[in-house]
Amino acid sequence: MSKPIISNIMRIPAIQRQSTLSLLSTITITFFGFISTMLFSHLLGKDLMGVYYLFLAYYGVFNMIGDGGFGQAAVKRISEGNDQNAYITAYASLRALLIIVSTLLLLLLSPYFIDLQSYDLVLWIIIALTASFFGHTVTYGIYGLGHVGIYSISNGISEFVRIVFQIIAVLLGFSVFGLFGGVIAGIIISGIICLKYFTFRPAKFSFRHISSLAVYGFWIFLIGTGSIVFAYADTIFIGYFMTNGDVGVYRTAYQFTSLAAFLSVAIATTLTPKISHWSSNSQMDRISPAVTRGITMSLILAIPVAFGGILLSERLLYFFYGADFATGSTVCSILLVMQIIAVFTLLLGVGLTASDHARQAFYAAGIAALLNIVLNVTLIPIFGINGAAVATLISYTLNAILISHFLKRYITIRLELLPIAHIVIASVVMALFVFIYIRFIPLDNVLVTLIPVIIGALIYILVLLKLDHGIRDEIAGMITTFGLPWPKWL
Repeated sequence: MSKPIISNIMRIPAIQRQSTLSLLSTITITFFGFISTMLFSHLLGKDLMGVYYLFLAYYGVFNMIGDGGFGQAAVKRISEGNDQNAYITAYASLRALLIIVSTLLLLLLSPYFIDLQSYDLVLWIIIALTASFFGHTVTYGIYGLGHVGIYSISNGISEFVRIVFQIIAVLLGFSVFGLFGGVIAGIIISGIICLKYFTFRPAKFSFRHISSLAVYGFWIFLIGTGSIVFAYADTIFIGYFMTNGDVGVYRTAYQFTSLAAFLSVAIATTLTPKISHWSSNSQMDRISPAVTRGITMSLILAIPVAFGGILLSERLLYFFYGADFATGSTVCSILLVMQIIAVFTLLLGVGLTASDHARQAFYAAGIAALLNIVLNVTLIPIFGINGAAVATLISYTLNAILISHFLKRYITIRLELLPIAHIVIASVVMALFVFIYIRFIPLDNVLVTLIPVIIGALIYILVLLKLDHGIRDEIAGMITTFGLPWPKWL
């Protein structure tokens, strides 16, 4: 990259620059993730994909225990700028202890979980937990220092390494074990990439540092418990009540809908340390505009993807992942609506948690998580994987409502109603074209199916840019700052 381009990039305001880098990283991750999942689905089938998703679910649960909420607490305390070396040393020590506790708990409980008895899942989970001690300690450290761009790039590269590793391993015949190994390789690589920016030095820490981490980390751990419920309870309950194949179909549809969410994830990643810094320095007035704009920019993607995805999900799942996965079209439609709600849940949650109100965030997540479990246990035996999707949608909605209720006590969030209305109008115009297209043209091959996707996206972009000059000018400014041309007719 030439120096003028680098200079142009550095002139972009920090949040926009870091959001852009995070977005580019997330786009890369999402693109390769989609391509690899398509390949694995065709090569391994829904049953082995279900085993892989169960591995991720159980790893997620026991990694949460192994972190104890101290990771985000360390990010919070390090971002405040005081005793940074002591806090990272305290976190590393606590993390090592909790990984041991988590491993022992896994060994103790594994005989009672049928899903853990096959494919050496317990051993692979233990290896992944060990790798996470190194990878997550380093990445959380540089994230707390404010190196959001490096953090995002390392995640992108590690995901790329994971995917390449998995593809090679599967093609060499290692089957689902190649997928396990790729996850572990990605965790290690993320830490290696960030080591250059890990400028901490070992330092003595006191009970005060542990107490400070624990006060914040306790609520983060409880919030994380709720997040884990949202992320994996449906997977585990589907595995319990149904088959590995059903897990594979459900989680593949879920992964497909993540396309709607990656912009909000990129923005949330950037905002977290910034909001933490503003909160600790009594700059609360800067939080509301950032969260509000983040919601609007996230909906630019989430709403049209939901409109188009609902109309085309069955055919896209069929051609991209295989005939067995097309049965997840109803799940896909429900979860696309959920992803719109998730924009509010994620960004309002960042505003609440990073501004040091983790307790209230836990109340919201905890109540919604309990509802999620009850709904999963009730609906999955009756409606199958569709019931799991409905449970996720309802509980996410409740979580967003509760977070909004608590946040308004501290920060006034006023949605940008006119830009959001423009996004909805442009999405409706796009959906109308797609609806007319599929009414008259049979979607009997992948090329014919991709035509409404491509043309629909172009229609949406053109209509939105013509309707909303604010969004147009912001996007144009970012593109031209990077040295790229912007068409004058837009």
